[in-house]
Amino acid sequence: MRTRVSAVAAAAAAVVLAGAAPAGAITGGTFDSENVHDNVGLIAFYDDGQRYRCSATLVSPTVLLTAAHCTYGVEGGTVVTFDNHLADGPPSPLPTAANPTAGYQPTDVLPEGYSYGVGESHPGYSDFTDMTNWNDVGIVRLATPITDIEPARLAPAGHLDTFAQPALNKTLFEIVGYGTHVRKPESGPRKPTPESYPLQREFTTAPGQKLTPQILQVNGNEHDPRGGGGSCFGDSGGPAFSPDDYLVTVTSYGYTSNCRYLDGLQRVDIPVVQEWLAGFGVVPAA
Repeated sequence: MRTRVSAVAAAAAAVVLAGAAPAGAITGGTFDSENVHDNVGLIAFYDDGQRYRCSATLVSPTVLLTAAHCTYGVEGGTVVTFDNHLADGPPSPLPTAANPTAGYQPTDVLPEGYSYGVGESHPGYSDFTDMTNWNDVGIVRLATPITDIEPARLAPAGHLDTFAQPALNKTLFEIVGYGTHVRKPESGPRKPTPESYPLQREFTTAPGQKLTPQILQVNGNEHDPRGGGGSCFGDSGGPAFSPDDYLVTVTSYGYTSNCRYLDGLQRVDIPVVQEWLAGFGVVPAA
């Protein structure tokens, strides 16, 4: 089983690759009550009979863009909802597969507002082992087109290079997702702890910190006066948008279990990603 974030209860992910761990909810975020990011959805899927969740973005009527670690090794299919608010507390509103060991199937009866699709990971995905060939990008191909939501605009090739240093540290990127919240418990030890609820779409801003050929690293600390926060468990696969509203990355990993440090965002403006996406009819904005 791959390291994931549970759709039932958020838990600290196993640490891999020098402290990097698959990312999860927006810290310091704002509830998207106005549906500003209505093309960002929550995806649910099964691995080893256990249900997990990630975030994803509609980039064509039939394709969602997410992280490879949210599609790699998935049993059966994936379901998506674009509801901006799902629950304030348990029980989870996410649909249960008829046979969890087989995952979601096309024959499963889904609640209203959910769509079914099949995930696929980038063939060069390194499973968190090779930073120069990270390729943490996946897609979900939907069985039925979504025609009432406008897809996000995929950034032109090399778009993030226009925000390289010294501009990078002064540039705020907007991160969106359905991840866990980190807050201090009302009783007991006051250590900030990831919590799965409320389950809703949120967004925040984070300043650029470092840009590599594969990764945009941002400062995801909500106490950084330059931005609003960052990603956490469950935000994996969710988008980051540049100031000119292009989808430039998908959330890949974080460095701490309390989501208070750096976020690693997989670039989607690079040839190795865009050439693969073109095979699914997803092309950059003109």
